Amino acid sequence: MSIKSDYQNRLDGEIQLGEAKDDQTNFARVDSEVARYASEARVDISPEDNKRLKRLIDKRVLSIMIFTYFLQTLDKGTMSFASIMGIREDAHLVAQDYSWLTTCIYLAVLTVEYPTNWIIQRVPIAKYLSINIMLWGTCLALHAAAKDFASLIVLRTLLGAFEACCQPSFIVLSSMWYRREEQAQTVALWYMMNGGQQIVGGLLAYAFSNIPSSAKLLSWQALFISYGIGSVFWGLFVFCYMPDSPMRAKCFSEDDKRLMVERVRDNQTGIQNRTFRKEQVIEAFCDPQTWCFALVQLLTTLPTSGLGAFANIVIKSFHFSVLQTQLLAMVLGAYIIIVLLGSAYLVKRTGQNTIVMFCSVIPAIGGSVILMTVKDTSRGISVLLLISYYVCLSFWACATIGLALVSRNVAGQTKKTCVVAINFVSWAVGNSVGPQVFLSWNAPRYYIAFCTHLGCYTVLLSTLVFLRWWYIRENARKDKCIADGLAERDDDLKHSFEDLTDRENYNFRYVY
Repeated sequence: MSIKSDYQNRLDGEIQLGEAKDDQTNFARVDSEVARYASEARVDISPEDNKRLKRLIDKRVLSIMIFTYFLQTLDKGTMSFASIMGIREDAHLVAQDYSWLTTCIYLAVLTVEYPTNWIIQRVPIAKYLSINIMLWGTCLALHAAAKDFASLIVLRTLLGAFEACCQPSFIVLSSMWYRREEQAQTVALWYMMNGGQQIVGGLLAYAFSNIPSSAKLLSWQALFISYGIGSVFWGLFVFCYMPDSPMRAKCFSEDDKRLMVERVRDNQTGIQNRTFRKEQVIEAFCDPQTWCFALVQLLTTLPTSGLGAFANIVIKSFHFSVLQTQLLAMVLGAYIIIVLLGSAYLVKRTGQNTIVMFCSVIPAIGGSVILMTVKDTSRGISVLLLISYYVCLSFWACATIGLALVSRNVAGQTKKTCVVAINFVSWAVGNSVGPQVFLSWNAPRYYIAFCTHLGCYTVLLSTLVFLRWWYIRENARKDKCIADGLAERDDDLKHSFEDLTDRENYNFRYVY
């Protein structure tokens, strides 16, 4: 199937660029690479072609995102497994030293988040991602040579700086390659690797734990070296295999590239645009949804970072052995996968994003209350506390759907860059603070930490109620403007690639 691009004709000089009318595309605002492959108006794609294109994209893009995120969470999670394999004793960690080894990663993310988002908007995204994968793999392998807190905190900080590009890149890639209705599931599939690393990481940590103490490499050293080298080789593969965008994908035919651009026209969030627009920065900072997204990330990552970093320590406190704890972490991973896939299914089936997010927080409140009030007096109670700990992570679905909403509800490339940066600054702040509320003198039940988590859940529920109200209000306002003749309906979506923001485009509707 061959499609002649109207945009290409204009770029070739067949039509002079000028000030566009309301019913015409404003070519001056369209990215030059997108212009070569996009038609001037909507192109109908058959269901068969759509499925075929999605399979091609899944193979080249989604598979890379899933395994890359798996590696990132596995690499970040090595410290949790190493914490009960002897690293705290061998590196002479005392008091809050261990907590700072998690916090410093997110302080690094906090520092580099805006620069890395600025770079993502302007360079070939797959190449930038692959280079960072190789750099963080190198840092991880060097953990094996660390002998004290100072060397570990330097390496952990560098690890955080290089890993900072991962999730922002995936948000951009999800909106670039996938339709809005596909993005919640797409984000859930790569984000569920938080659970995947618990399963695989638990098995691998169990295997590494069996390395005898007489070996030249300690078990935790072998763990870091293996994961680090594996990450470096994966980065090389990503560099060669993953396309930077539909327009630059040499692995696809020219006709398929045009269709891939057209299939995301309905998103009205654009594909890419390297032009910096000051007015979009102002809008990003003035938009209430920006700060709602920031709060969602802050209020979900603050509990999850601590629950993740201290998972093995807390589970071990329920009178399980080291090896049993490593294996029980696998069950936690399976539960996280079920929660994330289940929430993505509910969103797809019902279309109710904020309601599913709200409901996912309720079980976490119950689990936290049980952990704070029930005394561990028998094996049966230990199992109850273990299950309650698992249930506390049900609200992870809220973070996943929140990320998908950033991809689906924010338009305008400069605005999206700012919103994603603010989103992950909040994510980093939450992850930085999270381990610090697990105070060493409050071990092993960490009552202060779980009280803090309950406060987060309360504010989170209020934020979701406001966000839903705001979206309903904004959609109604746009409908009224079109009905009153203050804006024109764009049924052919001629303005989809003009780098308009979600508030500038009166034909854009929020999903909630």
